[in-house]
Amino acid sequence: MQQSAENAEAEDCPESDQEDAAPLLNQQLSLGKGLCSARYSLALVLHFSLFMVYSLRVNLSIAIVAMTNGTSPGSLPNISMDVCPNHSHAQPNDSHREFAQEAPVYDWSAKTQGVVLSAFFYGYLFTQPLGGYWSGMFGGKLVLGCGLLSTSALTLLAPLAASLGAAYLIGLQALLGMAEGVIFPAQYTLWAKWAPPLERSRLMNLAEAGCTFGTFITFPAAGIICQYLGWPYIFFIFGGIGCVWCVFWFLLVYEDPACHPRISAGEKEYIVSSLANQGSSHGRSLPLLAMMKSLPLWAIAVAYFCNDWLFYMLLTSMPTYMNDVLHFDIRENGLLSALPYMGNWLGTIVSGLLADFLLSKHTFSTATVRKLFSVLGMMLPAVSLVAVSYVGCDYTAAVVFLTLSVTVISMCGAGFNINQIDIAPKYAGFLLGVTNTFGTVSGIIAPTAVGFLTSQDLLTGWRNVFFVSAALNLFGLLFYVSFGSGTIQDWAREDTALQ
Repeated sequence: MQQSAENAEAEDCPESDQEDAAPLLNQQLSLGKGLCSARYSLALVLHFSLFMVYSLRVNLSIAIVAMTNGTSPGSLPNISMDVCPNHSHAQPNDSHREFAQEAPVYDWSAKTQGVVLSAFFYGYLFTQPLGGYWSGMFGGKLVLGCGLLSTSALTLLAPLAASLGAAYLIGLQALLGMAEGVIFPAQYTLWAKWAPPLERSRLMNLAEAGCTFGTFITFPAAGIICQYLGWPYIFFIFGGIGCVWCVFWFLLVYEDPACHPRISAGEKEYIVSSLANQGSSHGRSLPLLAMMKSLPLWAIAVAYFCNDWLFYMLLTSMPTYMNDVLHFDIRENGLLSALPYMGNWLGTIVSGLLADFLLSKHTFSTATVRKLFSVLGMMLPAVSLVAVSYVGCDYTAAVVFLTLSVTVISMCGAGFNINQIDIAPKYAGFLLGVTNTFGTVSGIIAPTAVGFLTSQDLLTGWRNVFFVSAALNLFGLLFYVSFGSGTIQDWAREDTALQ
C-alpha cells in the first residue's frame, strides 16, 4: 500500500519518488513538484508572514522622515544648504508641506532619531535565544504566531507613543523588538522539521525573501500614505493587516509533517527519511559548553555581526540618506529606497535555487557552497559602498551602487545565514537566536553611529558610515571563510551526551 501511494504521488506531482532515489538531479521537475507540496506551501505562508514582519519593522524608517524636522538642512550645525543640489519639486525647507496637514511633526535631532531607530534592537537582543529555546520546547508554530500577533498589535500604538514623547516611542520600539525577536528562531525550528537537506537553501530562501519583498512594498506604500493620509496611518494600516494575517497563520501552518492532515504519504516519507539521522528537537538541556567552544559557530556569529551592520545601516538609514544628502522628496525617497530590495528579493530566491543545484551535483561540499555565496554576498556590497562614498552628489550613480549593494547581499542567504542548520540541525532554532543576537548588537549600534557620524557634516559623515560598514563586512568574511564548516558537529549529533 505504501508503494502504491508513493506511485500515485509521483503521478500527481512529478519527481516525488525520483527525489527519494536521486534528489534534485532534475531542477525543473523539482520546482514543479515543489509547487504542489506541503513543504513549499509552508515556504509560501512563511514568505508572506515574513513580509508582514519586515513591513512592521521598516515602516518607522520612512515615517520618521515625515515625523521630524530636526534634521532639515537649515537646522544642522556647520552644514551648507547645498551639500547636494535640490532636484525635487519640493523646496528644501518645505518638505513637510507635502504631508497630510493633520499629521504632527516633532523636533527631534539626528541623534534622537538614531536612538529611536535603534531602540527596536534593544528589545530584539534579549528574546532571540529565548525564542529559539521556547520554539524547541513548545513548537515553532505557536512561538512565531504569538510573536507576529504581538508585533502587529504593538505597532498600532506607535502614533500614541510618539505623541507622548520620544522616550515613549523608544520604549515601544524596544517592546516591538522583544515581540519580533522570537520569530526567526521559531522559523528555523520549523525548517529543521520540514526542509530536506538538499532543499534547505531554496525553501529557506523562498521564505526569507518575504523580508525584502515586505521592505520593497512598504517603502513606497509608506511614502504614499504619508502624503495622502498622514504618517500615523502607516502604523494603523500595517498593524491591522498583521493582526488579520495571524488568523491565517494559525489555521494554515502545522508543526511537522506528522501533524499535517493533507500531506501526501510520499512527501511525508521523503521528508521524514531525509531527516532521520539529524535528531529531533532539543529538550530542556543544551550542550552550552560545547557550543561556546565551537569555532564554526563563532564563524557564523562574527559573520552575522559584520554583515548585519551593513544591512541594518541601509535598512534603517537609507531613507534618511536619500532625504538629507540627495534631497529626494518623500515619494521619490520611498520608491528609490525600495528599489534595492526588489533586487534583493529576486537574488534571495535565485541564490537558494543555485546553491541547492550545486549541492545536488556533488561538485562542491556544503562548506564550500556556503563560503562561496558568503564571498559574493559580503565582498561585492562592501566594494559598492566604498564606491557610493566617492560619487558624492551623482544621484544616478549613488542609487545604482546602493541598489547593487542591497541586491548582492542576498547571496548570504545561501551562505552563512543558514549554516546553523548544517552544523547542528537539532539546535537550529536556538543557534539562530544566538547568532542573530550578534547581528542585533550591530543593529543597535549602526543606526546610533549613523546619527552621531552625520550630526555635524553630512557628506563626510556618510562617507565614514560607508567606510566603516565596508571594512566590517570584509573582516567578517575573512573570519567565516577561515573557520566556517558545513558538517554536523559532534556535540550536535543525536547520540552525543548533553552537557
